Amino acid sequence: MFMKVHSLFSDIPADVPEEMFEDLFDTGTVRIERIVSCGHSSPEGFWYDQDWNEWVMVIRGSAGLRLEGSDEVLVLNPGDWVNIPAHRKHRVEWTDPNGKTVWLAVHC
Repeated sequence: MFMKVHSLFSDIPADVPEEMFEDLFDTGTVRIERIVSCGHSSPEGFWYDQDWNEWVMVIRGSAGLRLEGSDEVLVLNPGDWVNIPAHRKHRVEWTDPNGKTVWLAVHC
């Protein structure tokens, strides 16, 4: 069986006008996703409210994540991760405007 090596940093366009979401692996139970942001944030007043748990890590760049009910913005730098339980509303307050932020998200 032929196996191919992939890189989280390949095929990232020079210009990322909209946040980029790409499924890397999906079993129907577990989904692994690469997200690429460049100065992006959640729209004003928008909160993610997902039916599944999400483990998310910043691989490159930085981001600010807010959980509903908290005034604190969690700052994530490379290697930082957080587990967001299902239905815990959250939003991206900011991502690095000077470079690309690469996230790895595991949905289960």
